Amino acid sequence: MNPLDLVWHLLNLVAPAAVLGTLTVLLAKLVWWRALQGKSWRRLWVTAVGAALVAALAGLAMTGRDGKVATYAAMVLTCALATFWAAFMRRSP
Repeated sequence: MNPLDLVWHLLNLVAPAAVLGTLTVLLAKLVWWRALQGKSWRRLWVTAVGAALVAALAGLAMTGRDGKVATYAAMVLTCALATFWAAFMRRSP
């Protein structure tokens, strides 16, 4: 595997987490726009994408393969829970 292939593999590993986190934050800000007015887009996005990425890496470590349905389900669940925690449970600085 050459370095370009490695970059593409890493980008393809991170892309689902980034897209899922972005969509989650956009929808959360759209649905709960009044409640989330004081919350930073960046903080919510970092929390959502970070949680989804951790779930993706855990799924890769446990199953040995990327792209399993159980891994994607775990990504959705962790992303939703982390976004809820960052949006409603965590106090703003």
